[in-house]
Amino acid sequence: MRDFSQDHRWLSLNTATVRKQGDLAAIIEACARHGIRAIDPWRDQVAAIGLDRAVRLVKDAGLELSGYCRGGMFTADDAHRSAVRDDNRRAVDEAAALGASCVVLVVGGLPQYSRPGSAPSKDIVAARAQVHDALADLLDYARQAKMPLAIEPLHPAYAADRACVNTTKQALDLCDALDPSRSGALGVALDVYHIWWDPELLPQIARAGKDRLMAFHVCDWLVPTKDLLNDRGMMGDGVIDIRSVRAAVEAQGFAGYSEIEIFSDAWWNQPMDEVLATCIERHRSVV
Repeated sequence: MRDFSQDHRWLSLNTATVRKQGDLAAIIEACARHGIRAIDPWRDQVAAIGLDRAVRLVKDAGLELSGYCRGGMFTADDAHRSAVRDDNRRAVDEAAALGASCVVLVVGGLPQYSRPGSAPSKDIVAARAQVHDALADLLDYARQAKMPLAIEPLHPAYAADRACVNTTKQALDLCDALDPSRSGALGVALDVYHIWWDPELLPQIARAGKDRLMAFHVCDWLVPTKDLLNDRGMMGDGVIDIRSVRAAVEAQGFAGYSEIEIFSDAWWNQPMDEVLATCIERHRSVV
């Protein structure tokens, strides 16, 4: 396993971590001050400053992109499916313009939550089938753009509203069904917040192998967790054995960034430079 204790060369900042403290331009400037060499920006943050400007700022700062957040939210009723398709194609195009390593996909839950205005449904089996079909269509488009897609399984608590793919196994089953040749076009983005609890995690990481492991996200699970969405912990403040998970993905040959993604009202209320300094320290001491 790589030694992160002496530097933060392999730290990437998911820009949601400091989204309340400044826009994407300010975040990129702060990364330059702190010697952070990679980011994973969110589409709304890119849209707020304009894609062309975002591309220019990323290039001028010499940043790499460990991913692009996010595509997906595939589940919708018939009236909304063409909009879903078009939106995901735009995500692929934006990621290509920015030079991202992959588009991170949060696949969606029940249609009425993933695409507001869709007819209500309680059929999660149908939702998962719809994810398969929509992902197959997007994969064809993404191959043409040479943009890899990374499915992010989310904790089961998000099955209804954000992602009906909830385990690494489910994500890999989709990969094997849609990309059986392991072409490098489809893989997984593993976030310790969502997968740490899974008793099948380690064998599924081994199943994924190097060619399916496209992104690795870190934060921590607090006890108690006061809000499932916006109370993630800084690494080291919770109960996740982050290093054991990193050791497992690196044992398969993953050599990319450890991407810090913290949705937290508490950390959003801290100055950006203090948050980044803490991220760097914890990346060295805990990740």
